[in-house]
Amino acid sequence: MSNQEKNPKLLTKKHVARLERERRQVTIVRTVAIAMIVVVAGLIGYGLLDINYLQLQKPAVEVNGEKISIKQFQERVQLQRVNLVNIYQQYQFYQQTFGMDMSQQLQQISYYLQSPEAVGQLVIDQLIDEALIRQEAEKRGITVSDEEVEKAIREAYNFFPDGTPTPTITPTPFEYPTLTSEQLTLYPHTPTPTTAPTSTPEPTFTPDPSATATPTETPAGRPTPTFVPEDIPPTATPYTLEGFQTQYTDTVERFKGYGVSEATLRDVYRNNLLRQKLQEALAADLPTSEEQVWARHILVNSEGEAVAIIQLLRNGSDFARLAKEFSKDTGSGAQGGDLGWFGRGVMVAEFENAAFSQPVGEIGEPVKTQFGYHIIQVLDRQKLPLTPDQLERNRENAFTEWLNAAKNAAQITTYDTWKQHIPPMPDFQPIPQ
Repeated sequence: MSNQEKNPKLLTKKHVARLERERRQVTIVRTVAIAMIVVVAGLIGYGLLDINYLQLQKPAVEVNGEKISIKQFQERVQLQRVNLVNIYQQYQFYQQTFGMDMSQQLQQISYYLQSPEAVGQLVIDQLIDEALIRQEAEKRGITVSDEEVEKAIREAYNFFPDGTPTPTITPTPFEYPTLTSEQLTLYPHTPTPTTAPTSTPEPTFTPDPSATATPTETPAGRPTPTFVPEDIPPTATPYTLEGFQTQYTDTVERFKGYGVSEATLRDVYRNNLLRQKLQEALAADLPTSEEQVWARHILVNSEGEAVAIIQLLRNGSDFARLAKEFSKDTGSGAQGGDLGWFGRGVMVAEFENAAFSQPVGEIGEPVKTQFGYHIIQVLDRQKLPLTPDQLERNRENAFTEWLNAAKNAAQITTYDTWKQHIPPMPDFQPIPQ
């Protein structure tokens, strides 16, 4: 056995102090290293949290205190892009199948899909409109229930569990007043000559899948497609609840792949229903009839011509004959100058003011407009019911006027940060025309 083993080295206080100091240093280094790892991990985690959550909760736009988040904006952009891609593909199908010139529509959609800010601005405008509609609906006590949303979704998929509804058309009574003896004197009936047709026209069929589409000529040698209907089954194939749910679930899953939640899809239906209900509320007080005028006119270039024709009329010349002979307005001139019935806002202001103020039956003084000089005779003036088209046009105009006024009065703040969060999906590659 060695002497060292027989005499072990004793630890002095100096040795103990040094060991303690080294232990503390190791502990400090370990603590600092762990702290740095925690800090780095925390920064990375916060960065991910900020990118994936916190930034998405920031507002893209604020309307009267109602904030619409970046996340909501992103989902609606993706939904808008999906719709635009679908429409683009549909127009391509029309062009390739029916030979229609859809280049203008395809170019417009392509512009939006390749211009992220253009789509983003379109969605921002939609979100502002929807917020104003929601706020006005709340003021008026207009609501949309979950059941109404579900019903709208089912109808969009042509699923009617209670049977396909049959639209009930209630015709609007619309009768123009019969001619009085005075009007018969002013506007004598002229029989329209009837000529025998020289040939029997052949019926033609032009498919029109899109109102804006313009058919192109079929090139020579190219066969015209023949539409052969399939055999119609004796009874309609039932669309079951299970079938609807499967189709709806598939649609929801597809949209989820683009980052669009089911809640966002349902909100779109809800907002559309609110819009419809608000339109109906705004139209409730609109008039269903208006003062209208039945008039005829002769349009000439100069005041001298107008004065000369007025003198002929006052001397007993026939208005209809002079209109056919002298009127620059060949459309009404062929009808003896007859313009039919019209309300306010149809004619230019000078013509309208004269027609609505001139006594019935009289030949007025020449009226100058941008088109020339008019000789006007009012045949009748009465309050008449509006046509369905006029009622619908007034309904749309009332809603548009309200929306524009609401925008002007609202406190709207748009944050430019939305431009940094425009999703590019779904991707789009235009096919060369």
